[in-house]
Amino acid sequence: MEDILTIATVEGVRIYAISTKNLVQDAADRHHTSHLATAALGRAMSGALMLAATMKDGERISLKFKGDGPMGEVVAEAQGTSVRGYVGNPDVFMPLKDGKLDIGGALGQGTITLTRYLQNGESFTGHAELANGEIATDITNYLYMSEQTPSSVALGVLVDKDGKVLAAGGYFIQAMPDCDEAVLEKLGDNVSKTPYVTQLLELGYTPEKIIETLARGLEYDIKESLPVKFECSCSREKILNMLATLKQSDIDYLTEQPDAEVHCQYCNKIYRISSDELKQLNVK
Repeated sequence: MEDILTIATVEGVRIYAISTKNLVQDAADRHHTSHLATAALGRAMSGALMLAATMKDGERISLKFKGDGPMGEVVAEAQGTSVRGYVGNPDVFMPLKDGKLDIGGALGQGTITLTRYLQNGESFTGHAELANGEIATDITNYLYMSEQTPSSVALGVLVDKDGKVLAAGGYFIQAMPDCDEAVLEKLGDNVSKTPYVTQLLELGYTPEKIIETLARGLEYDIKESLPVKFECSCSREKILNMLATLKQSDIDYLTEQPDAEVHCQYCNKIYRISSDELKQLNVK
């Protein structure tokens, strides 16, 4: 199945549904994550992509889940249809809890931070305590507590014993100010009778089919479906521009060393910067 984000409206409610199996596998391969870290990062990236879909073109979302557990933190950043992210401890392991990966236990107690970067250069950051560390509930709780937005978020990643991603994705139901309470009640009833999102995805449900399932008994309108992907915005040019902001004494020190290495935390790529390139920074 392709990685797709589908957006629909249902009588005063927006529904976003997403499949992200391939991009989650891409992230897992880049960061060499454990089963648990893969699931946590996949949930966070899927959530970030759906939240980014609520923004205007070019506006960016950053999600950070930081706790006192062995995983440390999970960070996902999405802009348009691209997402990137990382886990503080990619090797994290916890015993299964009720037969499932214990993401909440791995994160522990802490906070969710959501930053919205607007087109005009402004940014708005909000915080809330982690509800249970399971990512989806934390996003739902944050939206209600910090942004007064009634919503329902479901996220899931299914990983086999070898660490291969079998299914990943989720959905996000967002009530608009003019939404009828009867519609919300019907959607809530439908959600309660809907299987786990990973079960639907594993059965081959597309995001559009998931929306159809959630909106059964209501009239819905599919607005658009967009391909999504893991993509990092780092580049050698950006790295050099960053190094150029260092104090001259720091640049001189690096120039005297063997080739410098700069690591991008988001995509795990390493840039090797030669002494000649560093000397060019002195000229600027």
